[in-house]
Amino acid sequence: MVIKLISSLKSLVLDSNQLSGKIPEGIGLPFHLESVSIQSNSLEGGIPKSFGNSCALSSLDMSHNNLNQELSVMIHHLSGCARYSLEQLYLGMNQINGTLPDLSIFSSLKLLNLDENKLNGEIPKDIKFPPQLEELVMQSNSLQGVLTDYHFANMSKLDFLELSDNSLLALTFSQNWVPPFQLSHIGLRSCKLGPEFPKWLQTQNQFGNIDISNAGIADMVPKWFWANLAFREWISMNISYNNLHGIIPNFPLRNLYHSLILGSNQFDGPIPPFLRGSLLLDLSTNKFSDSLSFLCVNGTVETLYQLDLSNNHFSGKIPDCWSRFKSLSYLDLSHNNFSGRIPTSMGSLLDLQALLLRNNNLTYEIPFSLRSCTNLIMLDVAENRLSGLIPVWIGSKLQELQFLSLGRNNFHGTLPLQICYLSGIQLLDLSINNMSGKIPKCIKNFTSMTQKTSSGDYQGHSYYVTSSYSSGDQTYDLNAFLMWKGSEKMFKNNGLLLLKSIDLSSNHFSGEIPLEIENLFGLVSLNLSRNNLTGKIPSKIGKLASLESLDLSRNQLVGSIPLSLTQIYWLSVLDLSHNHLTGKIPTSTQLQSFNASSYEDNLDLCGPPLEKFCIDGRPTQKPNVEVQEGEYSLFSREFYISMTFGFVISFWVVFGSILLKRSWRHAYFKFLNNLSDNIYVKVAVFANKISKVHG
Repeated sequence: MVIKLISSLKSLVLDSNQLSGKIPEGIGLPFHLESVSIQSNSLEGGIPKSFGNSCALSSLDMSHNNLNQELSVMIHHLSGCARYSLEQLYLGMNQINGTLPDLSIFSSLKLLNLDENKLNGEIPKDIKFPPQLEELVMQSNSLQGVLTDYHFANMSKLDFLELSDNSLLALTFSQNWVPPFQLSHIGLRSCKLGPEFPKWLQTQNQFGNIDISNAGIADMVPKWFWANLAFREWISMNISYNNLHGIIPNFPLRNLYHSLILGSNQFDGPIPPFLRGSLLLDLSTNKFSDSLSFLCVNGTVETLYQLDLSNNHFSGKIPDCWSRFKSLSYLDLSHNNFSGRIPTSMGSLLDLQALLLRNNNLTYEIPFSLRSCTNLIMLDVAENRLSGLIPVWIGSKLQELQFLSLGRNNFHGTLPLQICYLSGIQLLDLSINNMSGKIPKCIKNFTSMTQKTSSGDYQGHSYYVTSSYSSGDQTYDLNAFLMWKGSEKMFKNNGLLLLKSIDLSSNHFSGEIPLEIENLFGLVSLNLSRNNLTGKIPSKIGKLASLESLDLSRNQLVGSIPLSLTQIYWLSVLDLSHNHLTGKIPTSTQLQSFNASSYEDNLDLCGPPLEKFCIDGRPTQKPNVEVQEGEYSLFSREFYISMTFGFVISFWVVFGSILLKRSWRHAYFKFLNNLSDNIYVKVAVFANKISKVHG
């Protein structure tokens, strides 16, 4: 059925409605209609053939739907007179399949967007792209094969190329090929470009964005590439996750608006000072080992908001010149060999939101100056040799904290009550320290942990910079390490936001587990193992329905396992071993699925998965409290051996002296004679008295 619209209508917009099903084949578009946008609906099927007969149609946007037709069929349906007028075709974010057809028939096409579909198969060797094409976007598909200089012939107007995340797609050009275009955007992440550094990039002098990360390049970065970077006022570059090596050359120091991601390569040597003028500088996971002197050259840096030097070979003291950086929001120096104190000047980073110093050799206390960093969301100083008390001001001043990792240090003392001011805390790690005292009841104030979350709550979440410097929306990624299911795991962004964890293990905490812990409904991981906790497991611990990991092992807990524990359906890690728990293990699909080692060394515990059976909720036999000979037994073999040696030595000390010394021998026998006479007299007197009584 043909829908008749006003003949003068030039644009039809039906975006973000709830349109569903297929577009009927009989629908025709008005002759003068130039633009059609039906994006962000739930349409299925494909493009009706009638759309191809719209000779004035210049823009068609059907992105963000559920279209599942083959691309070649869609292109065929548009091959009527619309192929001469169509300039923009948006089909991204659908379920379109098939391989890439010849698109050169669209003589006026300037923009083609096919990103995030299900395109697959080999790209034919003899197809070409439209000669007028300025923007080509096909990222996040499963395209295969090789793109060569033939495919891009006569494309002198191409400006924007985005093919990222087609891991089976290779770009192989002739050795001395000079592209006919100048690109402003180059997106080739996770395509095959290597192993040599792409020589054709030397001809591209106008790009502002380039992403050739994870592209299989194993080569030295040529000097012309660095020179191209150094004298640009703005560039966003990502060459991470390759096998690039060499030294980054030095260029005159300038404050540039760069976003440079060079992580996960093999770069070494000193870091040139000109890089400090960037917006974002990521040099993580390389082989840099020189000092951080490049940070402390003269002048204040107004632009740098993110600096990541983690996983390198830096050593020595962290320089104390952080007051020069006015906009720094993210600083990661973790996984190096830094020693000495945490610099006092870090307290001048008033916009700092994430400070990561994990896995170094830092000593002394957390500096008092950090109390001024009131915007901190994450503080991770775990795996160092820091000591002293947990600062009270962490709770009273840093109330924006969501992730606090102080584990594997030498902190001592009690947990300050002010820690409970951290209402937004999601990860609290104090494991493997020397903390003591009771777990405060005020943990019920961790209101973020009282709320259950799901992955949908944080879809596409980003951390935004809140510094005074502004150059658009600047974001950064967060990551945190956590002992998870027996091994250390890194959580990033959405996964980290879903994680709500308390780890107080391997300390000296005592007293009972506070009942208030039952209110932390959103907890995903709770580890209180290897402490001196006493009393019973809270009876309503089953209210923690989000728990996936619970470790209460190696404490002094008594009583029975709460029946409510059977209500935690997502529990995949459980360890209650090495306590004094009694009675029958509650019956449930969950609790019986764990290995017997989860309950071992609770001598009065019975029931599956243990081999000890129960009668009336008690073990069928008395607990075996005997310990192995030679360990704690009083009458062990060593005891009898010691007793024998003691007797022999005592005998020869006394009687050997008598045999060897005459005066001692005479005195001894005289003593025995007198003793026998006295005994004889007393026995005779006693016998005489008895006879008189009975006489």
